[in-house]
Amino acid sequence: MTHDHDLVLRPTPAQTEAALNPPPGRNGGDLVVETLAGLGATTVFGLPGQHALGMFDALRRSDLRYIGLRVENNAGFAADAYGRITGEAAPLLLSTGPGALTSLAALQEAAAASAPVLAISSQIPTAGLGGGRHGYLHELPDQAASFRGVVKSVHTVRTQSQIPSAIEAAWTSALSAPHGPVWVEIPQDVLLAETAIPVVTGGDAFPEELPPRPELTAVAADLLSRAARPAIIAGGGVVRADASGKLKQLAERLRAPVVTTPGGKGAFPWKHPLSLQSWIEDRHTTDFLEDADVLLVVGSGLGELSSNYHTFKPRGRIIQIEADLGKLESNHPALGIHADARLALQALLETVPKRQDATAADRVQGVLAKVAERIAGQELTLEQELLASVRRALPGDSPSFWDMTILAYWAWSAFDAKGPNHMHSAQGAGGLGYAFPAALGAAAADPTRPVLAVSGDGGALYSIAELATARQYDLNVTWLIVDDGGYGILREYMTDAFGEATATELTRPDYVALAESFGVPGVRTTPENLEQDLAKALRAPGPWVVLLPAVLRMFAPTHLGSD
Repeated sequence: MTHDHDLVLRPTPAQTEAALNPPPGRNGGDLVVETLAGLGATTVFGLPGQHALGMFDALRRSDLRYIGLRVENNAGFAADAYGRITGEAAPLLLSTGPGALTSLAALQEAAAASAPVLAISSQIPTAGLGGGRHGYLHELPDQAASFRGVVKSVHTVRTQSQIPSAIEAAWTSALSAPHGPVWVEIPQDVLLAETAIPVVTGGDAFPEELPPRPELTAVAADLLSRAARPAIIAGGGVVRADASGKLKQLAERLRAPVVTTPGGKGAFPWKHPLSLQSWIEDRHTTDFLEDADVLLVVGSGLGELSSNYHTFKPRGRIIQIEADLGKLESNHPALGIHADARLALQALLETVPKRQDATAADRVQGVLAKVAERIAGQELTLEQELLASVRRALPGDSPSFWDMTILAYWAWSAFDAKGPNHMHSAQGAGGLGYAFPAALGAAAADPTRPVLAVSGDGGALYSIAELATARQYDLNVTWLIVDDGGYGILREYMTDAFGEATATELTRPDYVALAESFGVPGVRTTPENLEQDLAKALRAPGPWVVLLPAVLRMFAPTHLGSD
């Protein structure tokens, strides 16, 4: 009997000829770009540096498209968004030491959001590896150690023959559930040395599936079938697993209300009769979820934001489906199912019977009405109107990327994403500067749709240099900058806590004039004209900046005490 694993693919005559007579002038960098192309990559992001020049020189001899950003961290954000939009591992090419380390915050966000990023960095020459402190430029005693606590896996290459296999292994790691960033490092001399290794002509790097254990889904199905008041929390794992359709089917079969976390925006239709939307930072929603006798948590670890700042105290049974093993029962005892959300939901759909409940939709509307009444009593009309203007101006199928700014915090709860994988923010790791470079990565992934980035003026200054990138590659990104003259949310937090704010006020440039100096058109708008100006910018090809001077306020939190 012949087994699949006994089969060996024989090279064609053309492949044999190419292997025996590889073209001259190739180096270790060629092995990198050839392997990426063989795995299916088409676009790479990055920033060149002295030790990495072998990789960048090889790009010239490849068909890979290169998008070069101005700061390594921003290149990481762009790769993160490319991975979220395409579901592919986004290659990120970096140089040693300072260049590599500058990407750490972006890789932390990718890890928190399960975005597949394949970071490939140079290293000091092979002779310097091992922490001997030889004084090489950019030398670190152990560069990989700086990344082990951030990325899914680390792969250090020491010879050219290791390059294809190391990159394939990293690619598989990045795309296996849970998705995430991975790190490959290759010494400068290995990248620069001429190679006689044959051209890399293909790759077999298939992500490992993560199916649920059948005995656990059987128990989960039994609990859900007998539940009187089931409810569902849908997190980012539903979006990353492309499981929104199956979530909708299961919710309708169970007649179970669904709330999405900030990372799970769009995983469930906003206006569905069973949709609690994403008002998860609200006591009325928290109370409703606590009252569920069976709570199904899919693709969420019930972390700080997803548990109303750890005030959520469920009284019923929890079923938690999570691809990240470390998040299972990390905050609440549960029937923990370590699995990809799509595969686990499919298993439940095959066994859970249809449930009747004529009250579910009414109970959902009751919660949403209470939330609306709470917000209406706080005189926050400006903030709500601005968010509505953004929603009307943005095409329904366009993705949006939000920085850590007050309007984004509103959006986490109150913005209709119009679909899965349409709204993204930096709420995973919480760093500034995400929105604009991430939007550039999304525009590179799909140039057919305009992309929106939303930043405050504080976050905008982190990524202002990428206006040059936007112009150089003519990317269809409209950047909305809400200018309140400082770190607005920190100003509000400090004023509430200490009576006054310190270190939150910023001197800022004329953003419209600055954009125009990069060759990017800009417009200064008002709350009344925002919808019109934003829609016009989104319709125009290439990059635009829309500046909105406005001081916004957050809705009152409910985790600090009862209303």
